[in-house]
Formats: sequence, C-alpha cells, structure tokens
Amino acid sequence: MSILVCGSFAFDTIMVFPDRFRNHILPDKIHMLNVSFMVPAMRREFGGCAGNIAFNLAGIGADVVPMGTVGEDFAPYAQWMDECGIPRSHVTVVPGAYTAQAFITTDVDDNQITAFHPGAMSESHRNKVADTRGVTLGIVSPDGRAGMIQHAKEFAEAGIPFVFDPGQGLPMFTSAELVAFMEEASYVCVNDYEAQLLMSKTGLGVKDIASCARAFIVTRGADGSQIHVDGKVHEVPVVKARRVVDPTGCGDAYRAGLLFGLSQAFDWETCGRIAALLGAMKIEQAGTQNHALEPEQFGERFRETFGYRY
Repeated sequence: MSILVCGSFAFDTIMVFPDRFRNHILPDKIHMLNVSFMVPAMRREFGGCAGNIAFNLAGIGADVVPMGTVGEDFAPYAQWMDECGIPRSHVTVVPGAYTAQAFITTDVDDNQITAFHPGAMSESHRNKVADTRGVTLGIVSPDGRAGMIQHAKEFAEAGIPFVFDPGQGLPMFTSAELVAFMEEASYVCVNDYEAQLLMSKTGLGVKDIASCARAFIVTRGADGSQIHVDGKVHEVPVVKARRVVDPTGCGDAYRAGLLFGLSQAFDWETCGRIAALLGAMKIEQAGTQNHALEPEQFGERFRETFGYRY
C-alpha cells in the first residue's frame, strides 16, 4: 500500500541581496533595464513539489513513491533521496536536459526576483501510473502540463483515489480542463488565493467544487485551513510554530500530512491536524527539506499539541 506522489523535482538556488532592489532600478529606465545585484549570501536547496511531499511522508513513516522527470545533473539530489530512504524507482532521467531549477533573489524587504527553468519537468508525461505497483492513494501536484493531465486520467481509470493540487500550475489550464481534473479527483487541495482563482476560472463555488470531489481543502496561512466535505466545513486551526524561519514549502508539508491521514483512514479533524503540524515544523527550518522528522518523534509532538495519539 503506497502513496504515489506525481510532481516536480527542482534545485532551488536562493540568493540574498543585502539592499533594496528599488535603490538600483531607475523608474524611467524600465524599458531598457540592465541591472546586476551582488549577492554575498547564497544557498542551494533540494525542492520541487514531489520531492518535498515525499520527504515529509517518508519522515513520518509513510510508504511513499515519488514520480517525476529529472535531468542529467540530478546526482546530488539522488544521493540525498537515498540518504532519506526515498525510493527513486519512478524518477526518470531525461538525457540532455537539466533538472527544473529556480533562481530566487531576495532583498532586505523580502521582495523577490525569480527565474524558473522547467527543464526535464516538461517531460513528466513519460512516466505512467500503470507502471507502479501497490498504489492505493496518489496526488497530482504541480508538474509539466501534459503530465498532470495524463496522470490524473490514469489515476481515475485505475480507480485510485487521488488529490488534485494544481498549485502555481493552475493558470496553465482552461476552465474545462480544471473541471475535468476535479471530476476525476477524489480530493482537491489549494491555498486561499488558488481557491479564488479556481472559482473565477471555472465559475464554480465552494459547494460546487466540494460536490465534484469527496472533499475540497483550502489552506489559509495563519488562519488555518478548511475542509469542505459532505455539506460540512471542518475548521482546522493553525499550529503555532516554535520559531518562524521560512514558510517556503509549508504547503507541500501540509499536503504530505493530509495524504498520510487519508492513507490511514483517519477522521477529517485528525487529517487536518497532522497536516497543520507538519506545516508548522517545516516553518521552523530554512529550506523545504531541512526539518528533522522521524515517526515516533512526530507522533509524540502530535500528542503534545492536540492531547491525543492518532
């Protein structure tokens, strides 16, 4: 019984500019912009939605299988996955391509300039859900457009329940395609901004989306999350982090917790609380895969936070 995580793998190169971008950009010269920022601080992180979700699931003891396409430069990430005990049987290397990469420069006001190269991610349709064995639950997370459409269809045809998580890939799809995703999926999970965009593009309301799938989950940052199911709304409070360091990857951690709860057939309150706690633990560390996780420790922190064991 495995959780199949379809999505991206990426290298995130994060640079810090110790000044303000606006001090170096002339408003009347935007049409001929030519700027260079000296960035003395830089770090490279392992990221991508599939990688992040799989990292969190493996850390709390789930049987997880990530699926994605990567480039010939993937070796350091592959070694990291091996160290974390995350299988690579369905991580496909695309010859002549780079692994997806994000180059993010942040200034002292937390403004960001990002360049993203999709690389091998665009070839995600090379992987097939049917090539896996023993999968009982899945997720279609941000990835190559063709791959997301294909994997959702394959999950539905195989009768495998899955979460549809369009994330930042949502604008790639038409209204009809988004409706098809929601009709194929068992669960739809988005943040509050994505929820508004999804409703705007499809013309559907919250109740409509919740009726398409078994549940509609909306994360709302510091306001917690809502799970719309069977005409009811389960309010999941946010878990206060012991320290707030970096919110990047919090959404992926939440989705990992949700998948874990669903795989164990827990009630919705418990699913939401596991997800919220994983999100809080990620916030306590910089990067998306640097927070320490192990099943017993996570279970104990859950008991301390909520007063019962799952």
